Amino acid sequence: MRITGTGHASMRIDTAAGSILCDPWVNPAYFASWFPFPDNSQLDWETLGDVDYLYVSHLHRDHFDAEHLKRFISKKATVLLPEYPTSQLEDELRDLGFTSFLKTKSDEVHELDGGLKIMIQALISPTDGPIGDSSLWVEHDGVRVLNQNDARPTDLTRFNELGHVHAHMLQFSGAIWYPMVYELPDGAKTAFGKQKRDRQFDRTWRYIDDLKADHVFPIAGPPCFLDDTLWQFNDIFGDEGNIFPDQSVFLSEYAKVGGTNGIVLLPGSVTSLAASGEAETTHPVPVDEFFADKQAHLEEMRERKAPIIAAEKASWRHPEIDVLGALKKRIEPLLEESIYMAQGVGGPVRFDLTDSFGPDGNVIESIVVDFPGKQVRPYADEKVRYRFKTGRALIEHLIHIDEGDWVNSLFLSCRFSAARIGQYNEYVYAFFKCLSEERLQYAEGWYDEHEKAVEAEDTVLGDWTVQRRCPHLKADLSRFGMVDGNVLTCQLHGWKFDLPSGRCLTSVGHKIRAEKTEAAQQTS
Repeated sequence: MRITGTGHASMRIDTAAGSILCDPWVNPAYFASWFPFPDNSQLDWETLGDVDYLYVSHLHRDHFDAEHLKRFISKKATVLLPEYPTSQLEDELRDLGFTSFLKTKSDEVHELDGGLKIMIQALISPTDGPIGDSSLWVEHDGVRVLNQNDARPTDLTRFNELGHVHAHMLQFSGAIWYPMVYELPDGAKTAFGKQKRDRQFDRTWRYIDDLKADHVFPIAGPPCFLDDTLWQFNDIFGDEGNIFPDQSVFLSEYAKVGGTNGIVLLPGSVTSLAASGEAETTHPVPVDEFFADKQAHLEEMRERKAPIIAAEKASWRHPEIDVLGALKKRIEPLLEESIYMAQGVGGPVRFDLTDSFGPDGNVIESIVVDFPGKQVRPYADEKVRYRFKTGRALIEHLIHIDEGDWVNSLFLSCRFSAARIGQYNEYVYAFFKCLSEERLQYAEGWYDEHEKAVEAEDTVLGDWTVQRRCPHLKADLSRFGMVDGNVLTCQLHGWKFDLPSGRCLTSVGHKIRAEKTEAAQQTS
């Protein structure tokens, strides 16, 4: 089996029974804020795109690049489709000209021509990607590969059941806007960033230890930021709170925990895998030398991509749009139908719109999405717990393109600032990725089922007996739970709980069931 690195989470898998191209992303994503790094735009995509199978893990725009898929990827390719609760991924791929689809069953092995076997595990909670994320397992001629990309399954048991894995590809770096966009003192922002950076690595080590593959490939990040207003997000300034460490940092941190089997794929790198576990890798340039010159590569990319960013910005303004009126028309019917998410948000959310392409301009309009009141209206000087500040042009563009997922556009762009009173609230972001009837109904149904689920099974962690499944997304706390005093941390997503009260310390809601063990009660 041969693995060719094609940038970010993308790779081409070649076997004697066929080839699979995964998640090809080249064009800037999220309001031209994210670019692949190292740059992959100069690869021979005409040849790389001539494949037998296409796998798009989910709809995040650093995995689903519509322009690139339409232009370069063979429409004769059969799409390996995850089993998602909505048809949006299939619909969008059909719109691009793809006609052949293998609709997989989650966790079920499918045998293709020539003895090529694949399995896709789909994750389908409202917080998994844009209503779905997935991992791809591939086997041919005794060689097994898991492309986990940036999916976060609660465990890797199903993949282990299928036999020893020779290559494990997984995310290690950040892919979020927290804490950079929050209006916090620099010291606090650095501290929170360091916590998140450490959690990212801890989660990665746990997955690696679960699978125990012969070789580990750090993929799915980080992006690079080439716009001048976002340049500071690149991890080139020695900031311990930067959440976007690169592959060379991964190798260094991995070595600290005893990892010696890491392989970096630059765009154009090729790894040949054998069933014996041996791997031979060739690179277009030496990896160490490339990352030693990272800043120079970024500066060259910034100059070369500047016209692309400028052209994108020129397309965003639509002053003819009545933003308030358009948002009322789009959002108010969804508020009327929302039960769990509206209750979960529990108050008004304010949007301050500026005259720039981000938060650093003059506020020219303030709009409130009033969840209890089920309306969108002008801000009336009331106190709000959640506030966002961004360019009016960005909201105009979202309305113009009829975008139904603001997470997969505005929020991941980092072209905004945020402030909140109190804890993080996942329902705020869940709602704004569900601005369509289909997504809203699915998310409401999922929360309804989730809230009513009874977690009867317990596990013991230290001096505490707690429900085995995390109230957040049902991670197995017997594996991901860590108790320090009276605080439980679920290491899968970093959520914390006060055990005596059961209160979630990370977000609103999600109370945990816990009590001290009999032995601990007798000694206290």
